[in-house]
Order: sequence, then structure tokens, then C-alpha cells
Amino acid sequence: MTIPKNHPKTHIVIPARYHSTRLPAKPLLDIHGKPMILWTADKAMRATFADSVCVATDDERIFGVCERAGVPVVMTGEHESGTDRLGEVADLLGFGDDDIVINMQGDEPLVPPALLEQAKNLLIEQGDCVMATLCEVIDNYDDFYKNSVVKVVKAGKQALYFSRSPIPFDRDGHLKGELGDTPKNAYRHLGLYAYRVSLLRQFGRWEQGCLERIESLEQLRILENHHKIAIDVACVDLPLGVDTKEDLDRLNNMSIDEFLKF
Repeated sequence: MTIPKNHPKTHIVIPARYHSTRLPAKPLLDIHGKPMILWTADKAMRATFADSVCVATDDERIFGVCERAGVPVVMTGEHESGTDRLGEVADLLGFGDDDIVINMQGDEPLVPPALLEQAKNLLIEQGDCVMATLCEVIDNYDDFYKNSVVKVVKAGKQALYFSRSPIPFDRDGHLKGELGDTPKNAYRHLGLYAYRVSLLRQFGRWEQGCLERIESLEQLRILENHHKIAIDVACVDLPLGVDTKEDLDRLNNMSIDEFLKF
């Protein structure tokens, strides 16, 4: 008699660092009377497709806030990247190699659960890929030329390259393009990932490659090690996260009813 393999499980992990260059103590900043990290965890727990949800942090203050609120939380060591932190969580919690981990950013408390599920389903669908992520169309040259907006070039549902530079370059249309026009085949990368646990266990052993260092984009480490990344256009809009004091004020200036609609 053949015993079927266990079906891969899906885990949502929310990396949360206390230190932030632009907004210190960001996960603990107040939004409508509650720390931001708890709003993000609440949203993750609405994702009914997930088998588990937890916050991953190296900070006792964040750990304590989550623990007192009854949010599952894991204490990790210090890491260079969120991906490395996820690898430690996978080992600490004994995730299977075939399991899927979704990296949900702690500073994006309005992420629709539909996007988390889309990333998971995309990774399952694209069996030769080790990671899945999402993008959205860039519809203006202002964003196309900002180095804070990460661009991705894709072929079908596979990512070819990520860059802070304006790519792809429209050779024939470049000189006549003006601000306000729409760039061709330009996509903004959204910082939402689904990984196979087997990839997370390899990632920390790989050295940073040249492209990752010069672009400061950790997903390039995967491409530089000859693995494939699945990508698709997000099925719904991703609301802006919290990167600055102005972003925080924008969320607090919403009515609580408006905030909870997301």
C-alpha cells in the first residue's frame, strides 16, 4: 500500500525589526490605538488558507507586545535580511522542505489577504520556481525613474531581472517620452513573497552576489544562483505601507471605519 505524502502546509511569517532608519520603532508605532504589528498580524489571521501565522523578531519589546496580545511570535537571532530570518523560523518551527512560507511585511497593515493567497497559488502553479512574488503596472514616468521604486522585467509568469533603474529601456520611444506618458511594459515589484522552505534553507548559505550588492535587492541572490522566480500582476491593488511619518499620519487620519474596510 502506498502512503501519500503529507500535503505541503502554508505558513505566514511577519518579520519585524525594531530599528528602522526612517522610522525608529516602526512595528510598535500606534495606529488607531494599537501597535502596527498587531494590525498586520490581525490581517494575516484573516487568511483562512494559511495553516499558521507568526511574527518573527529579534527584539524583546516587539516579542512582548505580541505575546501579551496572544499573537504567535518567535524570537530569532539578528539577520542581514528578512529572508534569512524566515530560514531560521522554518528551522525553529520544524517546517517541512515542501512547505510554503509567505513573507508578509510588518509595515504593511492593509495588505489584502487575497494577495497572500495569490502568491501562494502562483508558487504551487509554477512548479519549477522556488519563489513567487507580485507586481503592478507602472503608469507614469515619475515612478519609472524613481530609484525607490523597484522595477521588474518579466516574461510570462517568470521574473527575468529586478532593478532600481528604469527597465526595460524603450530605445525607439525614449527620446519622445515625456513625463505624463505611460512607460511600455514597466512593472513595479511588490514586496510580498512566497517561498519554498527548501529554498529558505539554502538562501542563508549563499554569499551575496555582485548584482545583489550593487542593486541592494536580496531577491537577486536567487537569480544569481540560477533559480527561477514566479511573478504575476497583483489581482487587487496593494495599499501603501508605512515607510515615513507621513505614511503613519495618513493611516491615523483615516476614520477607523475607513481603515477597517481594507
